[in-house]
Amino acid sequence: MLPKLFSIGAFYLPTYGVLVALGFLAGLTVAVRLGRRSGLNSELVTNLAVYCALAGLLGAKILMILFDWRYFLADPRQIFSRSTLQAAGVFQGGLVLAFLTAFFYIQRTGLPALQTLDAFAPGIAIGHAIGRIGCFAAGCCWGTETRLPWAVTFHNPDANALTGVPLGIPLQPSQLYEMLTEAAVFALLYWLFAKPHAPGRIMGLYLVLSSVARFGIEFTRFHEQGLHFGLSITQWISVALALAGTWLLFRPWAPAQLKPSVAT
Repeated sequence: MLPKLFSIGAFYLPTYGVLVALGFLAGLTVAVRLGRRSGLNSELVTNLAVYCALAGLLGAKILMILFDWRYFLADPRQIFSRSTLQAAGVFQGGLVLAFLTAFFYIQRTGLPALQTLDAFAPGIAIGHAIGRIGCFAAGCCWGTETRLPWAVTFHNPDANALTGVPLGIPLQPSQLYEMLTEAAVFALLYWLFAKPHAPGRIMGLYLVLSSVARFGIEFTRFHEQGLHFGLSITQWISVALALAGTWLLFRPWAPAQLKPSVAT
């Protein structure tokens, strides 16, 4: 694929990094627009998006390091190496730390918690979808070997050197499965946001749909860290997030919310 957009000597612009940045901008645009429809302070929403993005990048790296703790414990200098800094990390780790950051920020600023989360849910989905295109371009998060007619085969030596993806072997396009799923989740949530809904229901639906999809897609992915009680660590995290989403969806005391006003 195309892990490097261009190179100048030892310097190169990673495709993954560019697409992650584009995903953040797309998610921010959606969150601010939906926040305005809900009557939220645009400046506070923008600041929250920036803080959550930074927390997400950090959380993804932290969970990645925890996954391979033996490797990093043997050579701690690798934590700050170029390959680690440029690695994608683990999305669920970023999502969890971003939620914690949002919790404390919302508590401090007085933003309505559930309405704020609802405004962010579609943006998270579209940002994730765009980021997965970057994963595919870089070759990370690759799938298991398969003979399916839509299998993908990596040939770029740079992809192998940067991520370790095997070359010349047909693999499941796991990155594209998740990209398509998250794009569909975004479209559904964006449409439902304009409908009457109880606060928290949009985020709850995101957590359930995204987590269920990730749980299934994990069966098509190659797991360097192995399985734990038959499932990957990210699948166990997906179960926890899906349960949290289910709680948001079926809270018996959640009042119905009027249809959000159109942004001015």
